[in-house]
Amino acid sequence: MPHEESAELSKIRLENAMMLLDSSRTLIEAGDYKSAANRSYYAVFAAMRSCLALLGIDHKKHRGVISDFRKHFIKTGMLKTELSDIITELFDVRTESDYNDFFVISKSDVLVQLENAEMFVREVKNCISSEI
Repeated sequence: MPHEESAELSKIRLENAMMLLDSSRTLIEAGDYKSAANRSYYAVFAAMRSCLALLGIDHKKHRGVISDFRKHFIKTGMLKTELSDIITELFDVRTESDYNDFFVISKSDVLVQLENAEMFVREVKNCISSEI
C-alpha cells in the first residue's frame, strides 16, 4: 500500500477511535456500563489498527492485531509498556461484558476503563501524528 493510502487509513482509524471514546462517555451517562466498556476497548483496538495501518499490517482477529501492535510499537520502545497492560485489561473486560450474562461492571470501574482508553488513544496519536 502506498504511503499516502496507509496514512489516510491510519487517520480514519484514529478518528474512529476518538468517536468510540465519545460513545463510551455517552453510554456511561446513560448508565449502560457494559456497553461503555465495549466501546472503550474498541477505541483502543481502532488506535492499534491505526498504528498498524502505517506498516501495511492488518488482521481479522483481535489477537493478531494485539500481538503485532505489541511487537512493533511497545517492544520497540515507541510506546510505553504500560499500554500493553491497558490492552489486556480492556480486552478481558470487553470479553466478559460481551459474553458473560452475569458480568457486572460498576460505574467507577468503567470510568477507569474510559480513562485508560483515553490515555491510550492520546499516546498513539502523539506517536503517529507526524505520519498522518
